[in-house]
Amino acid sequence: MKDNPRVDTKAEILPGGPADAPDPLFAHMAQTLRRAGGWLPFDRFMALALYTPGLGYYAHGSIKFGSMPGSGSDFVTAPELSPWFGRTLGAQVVQAMQATGTDEIWEFGAGSGALAAQVLAEVLSSGMALRRYTIVDVSGSLRQRQQQRLQPFGSRVQWADALPERLQGVLLGNEVLDAMPVQLLQRQQGVWWERGVALDAAAHPPAFIWSNRPTPHRPPLDVPGDHDYLTEIHPQAEAFIRTLAERWERGAAFFIDYGFPAAEYYHPQRHMGTLLCHRLHRSDPDPLTDVGRKDITAHVNFSAVALAAQDAGLQVMGYASQGRFLINAGLPGRLEQASLAERVACSRLINEHEMGELFKVLALAPMASAEGWLPSGFAQGDRTHTL
Repeated sequence: MKDNPRVDTKAEILPGGPADAPDPLFAHMAQTLRRAGGWLPFDRFMALALYTPGLGYYAHGSIKFGSMPGSGSDFVTAPELSPWFGRTLGAQVVQAMQATGTDEIWEFGAGSGALAAQVLAEVLSSGMALRRYTIVDVSGSLRQRQQQRLQPFGSRVQWADALPERLQGVLLGNEVLDAMPVQLLQRQQGVWWERGVALDAAAHPPAFIWSNRPTPHRPPLDVPGDHDYLTEIHPQAEAFIRTLAERWERGAAFFIDYGFPAAEYYHPQRHMGTLLCHRLHRSDPDPLTDVGRKDITAHVNFSAVALAAQDAGLQVMGYASQGRFLINAGLPGRLEQASLAERVACSRLINEHEMGELFKVLALAPMASAEGWLPSGFAQGDRTHTL
């Protein structure tokens, strides 16, 4: 290591950089990095890459969501795979609205608007009184797509840039926690570092590089062994949950995402972490190249989210695999008259070797809304004890 104790000299210089010159996002991020003294923690880098207005991955107009490779999209989400995902979740929403006496739904990170359309169709067909469906999404380009898709539902659907001071209703987040920036921690020769990003201005073209700095941060669990180890911590996702708890008065929340409880997340064998990029239905582990042209994501530590919720005064109502949740909530019965193609698509939602096991569902509620009922999606196979 370099004599300067603040920076690891074993920074990895990776090939590439902006694919086209000049690249406005690359230039903006490089300028931000210089203003910060030549080093950015990875969560700051990830936030810039994904959310810089007009330039970041989620802030420009490229196609992101799609069900098939070759469509120009980058990845598939459950609502794009089958409308029965949102209809089944909508039935769970109806139960939650009835149990908590609420008449609003809030969705965070609504993507193409597919989930909102499916949930709205189910809730309205049930006869449930729905006053408002509010979407909170930082992407202006996605908001335009959502508005087009949800136009048939009229003024009942609204958009918000921030949370109100007081909040009530059923909250939904499908693949939203995984898109929140994470900090990277790397153990090298028994010493923990925070992994950040620097700029190799001498490269042709200039390129972002990895650079480590000493840190007091540690994973929430000890990682046995003395081998080198790379992982993530999730302060922004935890802060998001705490902010919800401060303002949320009544209702229930359902967060669906890929991830693990802490004991699996920080398993000694998961030594390369979970950080991945997605583009054109392919994944790669390198977030420093093609910046702004691909998604950057990390699996969710559901134990950390649940603990943040409990510490903020919320109740964990259930935690289960997506497959078990959808079966409990009635998906098989909905498919009795479905076509073979629809059944095949839905099998991907529940099969353990596809989305059924990797994806989990975590339900939360304010204490005042948690008494006297159990969400139907957790009737069997609840794994709250594993968090």
